[in-house]
Amino acid sequence: MWKWAPRQSGDIWAEIVARPLPPARPRQLKELNLPLYKAHSPQIGMRRYFIDLLTVLSNRCSLCPTARHLAIYLLDLFMDRYDITVKQLYVTSFACLLLASKFEEKEDKVPKLEHLNNLAYMCNVNVVLSKKDLLRMEMLLLENFNWNLCIPTAAHYIDYYLYASIGENDLHNGWPITSLTKVKAFMEKYAYYFLDFSVQDHSFLHFRPSLIAAASVCASRICMQISPAWTTQLELLTCYSWEHLAQCIEMMLIYYENDIKEASNIKKEVTIQHQQQEVMENLRHGATTQVLFQQSSYHPLAQHSASLSQFQSPVQDLCSAYRDTLQAHRPSTLLAGSADSSLHSYAALQASLQPSAQSLHVQMPIAVQVALGTEPSHCISTAYGSSYFSGCHSYPAGCFDG
Repeated sequence: MWKWAPRQSGDIWAEIVARPLPPARPRQLKELNLPLYKAHSPQIGMRRYFIDLLTVLSNRCSLCPTARHLAIYLLDLFMDRYDITVKQLYVTSFACLLLASKFEEKEDKVPKLEHLNNLAYMCNVNVVLSKKDLLRMEMLLLENFNWNLCIPTAAHYIDYYLYASIGENDLHNGWPITSLTKVKAFMEKYAYYFLDFSVQDHSFLHFRPSLIAAASVCASRICMQISPAWTTQLELLTCYSWEHLAQCIEMMLIYYENDIKEASNIKKEVTIQHQQQEVMENLRHGATTQVLFQQSSYHPLAQHSASLSQFQSPVQDLCSAYRDTLQAHRPSTLLAGSADSSLHSYAALQASLQPSAQSLHVQMPIAVQVALGTEPSHCISTAYGSSYFSGCHSYPAGCFDG
C-alpha cells in the first residue's frame, strides 16, 4: 500500500513512499497516474464561479455525485493547461458536464442540448450553445485526456469508505450508539458535505482523491463527536493513518467553522430584518386605523383669525350674561339650598342663553386637524373642543367661573 509522508519544509505537497497495494483496489492504482495540478491557470480567479455553475447544472439535471466531481476535475485540469477566454470557459464547462454524464450516467440521464440552453438562461449565462461548438469542445477535451475518462475522484471512494464509517464499538459522546442506521445516515450527509467543500478550493487538489474521501469521513466523525476519531478498521481499509489525514482534516474543519459562523451571521441578519418588517407592518396597520388630532402642528388662530373674530364678541356677551344671571339669583334662593329655585334659575339661564346660542353658525371645522400619523397618542384641542364637528358651539371653561 501507499503511505503519505509530509515534507519537512511544510509544503502542502506530499511525498509518495511505495508500499505494496492490495489487489482489490484498482482505482488507487489509477490515481497514481493522475496529472499533476500546478494551479497555473490565468483564469483561476474565476474557478469558484464555474465550479458553482457546474454544481447548479448537475443538480438541475439530477446527476450523480461522481459525474459532478468528474466534470469539475476535468475542468480544473483543462484550465490548468490552457489560457481560455471567458466565453470559451462556458462552453468548456458544459462540455465537461456532458462528457462526465456520458461516462458516469445512463444514456437517458445525459442532458440534452435544449435543456442545457434553458438552464444556461435560468442561470443568467449569456451564451447560446450550439451542437457544433459542443462537439468540437468534446473532441478537444478527449484528445487532451488521451480519450481516457476513467479518472478517479474523491466521490468514487466515499461510498466504499462509508460502509466502515461507523462501527459497533464506537462511542457517541462517550456512550454506546443505540441506532447505527440513524448515525450512518447522518454520517453520509456530513461526508458528502465535506466532499463538496473539497472542490470549492483548489488547494485540495494537492491531495490524492482517496485521501480526501478518507479525510471527509474522519472530519465527519469529529463533528458528530464519535470516538475514536479514526479506527484501526478504517486505517486498514483506506491505507491512511491519522498522521496522513491530519493536514487535510484541519483544512476541512477550518472551512466548517467558517461556514457555521457565516450561517450564524446570516441567520442574525435575517432575524433582524424580520423584526424590522414586523415593526413596520404594525406601524402601517396603526396608521390606517387611528385618527389622530395633532394640535402642535396646526395653528387655527393664525390661519383663520378673520373667521374667529366674528365669534369672539358673542362668546363674551354670553359669558357676561351668565355672570349677571348668577348675581341676580344668588342672594336668597341659592343660599337656602332650594331645589326648586335651582331648577328655576337653570331654566331662566337656559332661556336667556338660547337666542344667543342660536345666532351662532359654524360653517366649517377650524380648530381641529384630522391626520394619519404613527404617534400613539395625541389629545384634542381643549380651547375649541369637538363642537366644530357637530355644529354647536361650546364655551371655554374659563367663562363659567363664578
